[in-house]
Amino acid sequence: MQVQPEVADALAARVPVVALESTLIAHGLPAGRNLEVARELERVVRSAGAVPATIAVVGGVVRVGLDDGALEALALGGDFAKAAVRDLGPVVARGGSAATTVAATAHLARRAGIRVFATGGLGGVHRGARDSWDESADLPMLAATGITVVCAGVKSILDVAATLERLETLSVTVLGYGTDRFAGFYLADSGHPAPWRVDTPAEVAGVMRAQAALGLDGRAIVVANPLPEHEQVDPALHDRVLAESLAEAERRGIRGKAITPFLLDRLHRGTDGATLEANVALVRRNAELAARVAAAAVAVRT
Repeated sequence: MQVQPEVADALAARVPVVALESTLIAHGLPAGRNLEVARELERVVRSAGAVPATIAVVGGVVRVGLDDGALEALALGGDFAKAAVRDLGPVVARGGSAATTVAATAHLARRAGIRVFATGGLGGVHRGARDSWDESADLPMLAATGITVVCAGVKSILDVAATLERLETLSVTVLGYGTDRFAGFYLADSGHPAPWRVDTPAEVAGVMRAQAALGLDGRAIVVANPLPEHEQVDPALHDRVLAESLAEAERRGIRGKAITPFLLDRLHRGTDGATLEANVALVRRNAELAARVAAAAVAVRT
């Protein structure tokens, strides 16, 4: 693991640091736009008082913090695989390059000593999981990794109710930021209540401190930060396109790893790009909030 000097110095000096995932950049956004967003997210974190640490595997080396050349290669190179936790060993052993998923990023961030991580939407229990047993690796990661994840809830293509049940079973703390409702990724409201509400970064930091004092810092804290209603995808349009896409996936027999990119692409096309703009907006908001939480956490520990 190679920690960028700026990130290492910040951690040593107890300056706030925010981890950022790389799969969104390498695989989740159009070429060109992805580099703009990658640079913007790092600027947002800096402007909110923290040091950004985008994480990826480059040439067989885990990089915690990327220079601009590596960031450009990640966005435009086209040769970065997608690495979940189970893929990290083979990718590193073969000297490969890979963007890291939510679970892999959280694992590597925590090993580097980073306590706060910003992403878009979490994975979870897939629709129809009663038959397929299809569940994201994000969930066991959250149960075993002591990191605070600022997100926009669970991807709205998933079974949100079942995912919340699994998070409860796994004893993962879920906080609604500024709301009693659980964020719905592209939607402001998933239709489900948030177990707990917090209204300031200091309150999140207080929960982090309390969990550590209680010996619960081996589990993640999920901070679900909703899009404002004026920035969400139109709920009626979202639900209609998603229903049509699910039916089409069933008709074609699309399952497993292929279902998520299929549904996200259909939503993008069926909403005339509204989901892309919502995704950029939510990850930007999450990066800013994560930086403020990281700063509050440092202040609490001082």
